[in-house]
Amino acid sequence: MTASAPVSIPVFKLYGEQQDWLSPDLLHCETISLRSRVHDWEIRPHRHADLCQLLYVHKGRARVEIEGQFHELAPSAIQVIPPLCVHGFQFSPNVEGFVLTLAAPLVAQLQAQLGGSMSALQRVASYPAGKDRNYLNSLFSALQSEYVSAQPARDMLLKSLISVLLVWVTRQVIQRREARQIPQRGREYLNLFNQQVEALFHEQPSVEQLAHRVGISVAHLNSICRELAGQSALQIMHQRLLLEAKRHLIYTPMSVSEVADSLGFVDPAYFARFFRRLTGTSPSGFRTDRTDSVNPV
Repeated sequence: MTASAPVSIPVFKLYGEQQDWLSPDLLHCETISLRSRVHDWEIRPHRHADLCQLLYVHKGRARVEIEGQFHELAPSAIQVIPPLCVHGFQFSPNVEGFVLTLAAPLVAQLQAQLGGSMSALQRVASYPAGKDRNYLNSLFSALQSEYVSAQPARDMLLKSLISVLLVWVTRQVIQRREARQIPQRGREYLNLFNQQVEALFHEQPSVEQLAHRVGISVAHLNSICRELAGQSALQIMHQRLLLEAKRHLIYTPMSVSEVADSLGFVDPAYFARFFRRLTGTSPSGFRTDRTDSVNPV
């Protein structure tokens, strides 16, 4: 049995074109249907040596293959495809959208303007349009319209529109990066908050005081507590206070008044109301119930 020859992935300027890049433009913009219709709505796996592409789908179905991995690109969304990345597409006949191709010199110019943020064009990623769907529809439509026109200052307007688009993509990259960082940062803040609660709950500090010690606002602290602990900051503080009250009532002979005083309650009656609100019973009733359960008759 003879070994099969290795599969050779073609390198095209644009899919289906073997010739060099003929246009003086450093970009190319066309509708998805223009090229995919000719190929029966399927663009087979290929790669571009020095071109970056942004596929924008705002209607219909697009199945994207990237380096042998498949995913559905739900409308409306942008797919970024860096140079030399093997990619292919399968579209539904009702697909609507655009393919924007940027040559390496133009990408380099944009990279110089945006600095490190231009890493948005150096990795495979897809970005849902979300609330910006109409905005992106208009932006890509304007790009396509200007690309096929011969109006004065065409190059200037094209570069301006592309800059606007790439700012949008870059902001998505930054938001996604920050979203990944928030949980870890939030856990760090929650740990600091719990440490402060543990150290100071006897003094019954305010939420504002503990938020100040953690170094964030009350609103931010509450948001983190609700997201990661399922409770507000005040509820966490009250639960720690309640736990200590229960410990005193169960394991010490202290009177209810003494327990209240040890936990920073200036009024035993207020302590009793606090305890009943969180447990549904009075401190004395809680102690009696626990004593009876430990020493049944």
